[in-house]
Amino acid sequence: MAEEREPFPYERIVDELRAEILTGRRTAGERLPSEHELADHYSTSRPTVRRAVARLKAEGLVVTSQGRGAFVRPEPHVRLLITGSNYRKHRGLGLPGFNAQALEQGQAPQQYLLEVATVSAPAEVAIRLGIEDGSPVVVRRRVFLADGEPVALCDSYYPVELADGTPIGKARKIRGGVHALIEDPSGPIRRRISRSIDDLVSRMPTPQEAGSLRLPQGVPVTRVLRTVLDSEDRPVEVQETIAAADRHEFRYEVAMDRDDRST
Repeated sequence: MAEEREPFPYERIVDELRAEILTGRRTAGERLPSEHELADHYSTSRPTVRRAVARLKAEGLVVTSQGRGAFVRPEPHVRLLITGSNYRKHRGLGLPGFNAQALEQGQAPQQYLLEVATVSAPAEVAIRLGIEDGSPVVVRRRVFLADGEPVALCDSYYPVELADGTPIGKARKIRGGVHALIEDPSGPIRRRISRSIDDLVSRMPTPQEAGSLRLPQGVPVTRVLRTVLDSEDRPVEVQETIAAADRHEFRYEVAMDRDDRST
């Protein structure tokens, strides 16, 4: 029977600091003791402490700042509450959902339009829009910021027949967001948005995503692929959002009191 190996010195530091962070004994944004202080506390060397902090950083539990030290990863910046009533409330205010929720949380939201173009539909988008793979779609690419910090990248795809001849295909912002235009009773589309279906996957970011979102090493992203449907269950939009996992908290509320059983 193989003997259990002794843990490396840095592993004890990692285990104890990880437990303190996960149990809340070290709070979000709190500065960790300096390398010198940790080395004294654990009776070890500064290179060993450095290795432990690097491990915690790779796990996404701490962030480091040149000349300032290591800090417990901050709390998520934006909490997104996904409900039908919330959606309608924000639509009534004439605000896109992200902007409305960031404002409710005391943050300054910004959206920058990066590109508007007609492209060939990616396979996943085509399936959800019910069109042939490679069919032309209009895409609007944006970056969302909260208090000046990028928190998400969002590409929204629309069928050409829906977007053609409307502001959706133009490289400018739309007052109240695209959904306001889609639902405008005197506008060019005049469809009522009824529901959405979200597919979420958490993964590590690509180098381009990490750079665009200014992600520290070890922080994952959540990819949200949302299909938006109208009152006749026709897809009107597919959103692909890459959200920084350390800057978001998602909450879904679903009414479970409807009886769908057939008789």
